[in-house]
Amino acid sequence: MEPQDVDKQEIGLAVFSDRSASHRLGLVFCAVISIASLGWAVDVYRELGLSFMNEQFFAVVLAMALPAVLLIYRADYSEPGQSAPIQDWLLALAGFVNGIYVAIWYPDILDRLYTSPTDAVIAGSIFIALIAEGLRRTAGKVLFSFLVFFVLFGFFSHYLPFNFRGEEVSYARYAVFLGLDSNGLLGLALKVSTTMIVAFLLFGFVLEKSGGAEFFTDLSKSLVGHKRGGSAKIAIVASSLFGSISGSAVSNVVSTGVVTIPLMRKSGYSKEHSAGVEAVASTGGQLMPPMMGIAAFLMAEILHLPYSEIVVAAIIPALLYYIALFSHVDLLAVRDKINPLPISEMSRPGPVFRQGWLFFIPFLVIIMGLFRFNLQPETAAVCGTVSILPIGIFLGYGRVKLSLQDALPILVRTGQAALEIMMISAAAGIIIGVLNISGLGFALTLELVYLLDGNLLILLLVVASLSIVLGMGMPTVGVYLLLATLLAPSIVESGIPALAAHLFVFYFGIMSLITPPIAIAAFTAATLARADAFKTVWAAVRFGWVAYLIPFLVIASPVMIMDGAWQHILASFVTAVVGVWFVTASIVGVWREPMSRSVRAAFMCAGLLLIVPTDLGAIAIAANVLGSVVALVLIVTSAFGQQPVAESGPTLI
Repeated sequence: MEPQDVDKQEIGLAVFSDRSASHRLGLVFCAVISIASLGWAVDVYRELGLSFMNEQFFAVVLAMALPAVLLIYRADYSEPGQSAPIQDWLLALAGFVNGIYVAIWYPDILDRLYTSPTDAVIAGSIFIALIAEGLRRTAGKVLFSFLVFFVLFGFFSHYLPFNFRGEEVSYARYAVFLGLDSNGLLGLALKVSTTMIVAFLLFGFVLEKSGGAEFFTDLSKSLVGHKRGGSAKIAIVASSLFGSISGSAVSNVVSTGVVTIPLMRKSGYSKEHSAGVEAVASTGGQLMPPMMGIAAFLMAEILHLPYSEIVVAAIIPALLYYIALFSHVDLLAVRDKINPLPISEMSRPGPVFRQGWLFFIPFLVIIMGLFRFNLQPETAAVCGTVSILPIGIFLGYGRVKLSLQDALPILVRTGQAALEIMMISAAAGIIIGVLNISGLGFALTLELVYLLDGNLLILLLVVASLSIVLGMGMPTVGVYLLLATLLAPSIVESGIPALAAHLFVFYFGIMSLITPPIAIAAFTAATLARADAFKTVWAAVRFGWVAYLIPFLVIASPVMIMDGAWQHILASFVTAVVGVWFVTASIVGVWREPMSRSVRAAFMCAGLLLIVPTDLGAIAIAANVLGSVVALVLIVTSAFGQQPVAESGPTLI
């Protein structure tokens, strides 16, 4: 069973009055986390003359986050309104005191860190234990077990055979390094979740309360609602917009799916198709520039590359992903005779745009802040949030307006939404510490490379499978942090550019959200649609088929990440778009009319040949030419009505 959800849809002042004392205190801590992170983003502390280390700030945030988790999320997953038992109060107190102690005394502890003093050993041990428990309560037993396994595995790694043997370390050094070192818990992973993620969550919630969510949904309806399969296309546009900001495909499914899934069902899509479209569209938001679920900022930090380079590299893969999804729902509408939305349910784009066009300004502010003024991501997000305020307060959208009474609920929602990501990021930091102190990360890289004897294709298949398994159920930032540490180095060691390697593991880690056996985004959408869970998962896999191919294209061809001559980039993109459409038509089994199996096979072959990037030499050019000829013959044959009638039998989707 998953941990109880504390009213994710709306948290207002009423929550403070109708909840238990422990729950109210936990929500207060959530608001304080938001305020503290906001102060960090706009550099308030330095302006006030307060000078402290990054690790001290992270410790203060943990002093708030650990009690919040322990008081809001019950150990037995009982109802959130119940009062916390005495042991939870004691654990919350221990987390608070430990965080404050580390924050105050960290400069002194740092001077003595490598001697493993007793107070540091105790503080590090408390952090590790409470984060493990917080992870169990927020993210479930699977990730908790994974963290415990890694901590024990690293500590006893010196008993392992062959190349996996790690360095033997004492418990004192181990606890101090994992719990207090900047290469462990108090490092990059926690920095991202306590600064960038909180800032962008705040931006999203303020945008929603100002009417921005309703505006973008209405705009999507007015732009594509009148097209065949318009309801599904609305879901794709809306989910891609919010998924890029939210950093969580699951929360995106929940927030947009409650509107889009019934809309698709009403238009004629099946339960499984409606849920599958929503799951794939929400998952794709994590791949969509400029924010990529906030992972783009983290990738830039890890690779020491300009943020703009990450964004540019992700454009073609994201476009191919959504072109495939749009084509799929469009062809499904042809096959299943799904009509556009009724005119009565739509507005014209002009009036909708005129009423809410100002909501594009915050996104422009963020992009300008990042690209033009080189602001830190969290600072750019705060600037974007500030730009929303006059729009939301004085104009709003329709009947939705922002008010001063929304301030506290938004701060609480932001802090609460960040709790699970903080626990996962903290756990990722501990795992990174394990890999650093034991040398297991380096050993795993070498072992994968040597074991597979330089066979790049097999290595990529193994890494892709491990990425899907390790990414199960985790939010975007947690997925990328883990895979960038564990698996990406093995691809880099094989001679692949670092950016391509990191994008490879990132894409496959994200696809774990719609891939069996976990497929948490697909299962969540199936619950909303009351659809068969496993049928929904397989529908989602078919909708998102191109995402399993794109990472290999990124490794094979630099032009897929905008690295190369513009002629090759343009030609490869155009042929890939056409190829994606042909493969999608083959999967659905229809174009103007149902296809026979032989025609579907021909469409599949033509599409795959066209997808081959043009910069891979003479063989690639030959593949593109052959694919173009086959595609042209198929189109001409179909245009003259000579396409064979579909044979009887089940369709692929």
